[in-house]
Amino acid sequence: MKNALYVLLGVMAGFVLAGVLVFVARAPAGEPVVLLPAPTKAPVAVHVIGAVPRPGLYEFAQGARVQNAIDAAGGILAEANVDAVNLAALLEDGQQLVIPYQDGSVPSEVPSVDLPSSTEEPANNSGTELININTAGVDELDTLPGIGPTTAQKIIDYRTENGPFASIEDIMKVSGIGVSTFDNIKGLIKI
Repeated sequence: MKNALYVLLGVMAGFVLAGVLVFVARAPAGEPVVLLPAPTKAPVAVHVIGAVPRPGLYEFAQGARVQNAIDAAGGILAEANVDAVNLAALLEDGQQLVIPYQDGSVPSEVPSVDLPSSTEEPANNSGTELININTAGVDELDTLPGIGPTTAQKIIDYRTENGPFASIEDIMKVSGIGVSTFDNIKGLIKI
């Protein structure tokens, strides 16, 4: 009878062990937990121009400051008027950040010109032919600094819709051409 008791206990222990193995080995119930990436904010795009070595479009994280934009554009030039810029200001998406030159300072890559009046042609000290903004095509306008093929086409579209430019300053009415771009090309264009 003792042997029968041992056999019965062995069978019972086998069933318990088999139950534990089935419980442990079975597939988990419920839905698996999926970890999502942390939400990220869209970057802030800023167009940096003026007295910087590498003007252009830069992207920054939310909360970036003007100093970050200046650093990304290669710092400031010696001719920059740093006192006119709030380095601690927050950058905004779509902002054009103009780093001004000191009074009387002209960018080194643009020849100094005398502009007697807005209707007269500027003096051209470089010896190159001035580009007539009322008659030039896309290829000719594209040679101007800061004017690419898209902006050149905008100039042509503007004068088609609004007639010829009355003065060279009127080119700033074209979308994408601001004071800084105008300052870079005013010695190279005529009407």
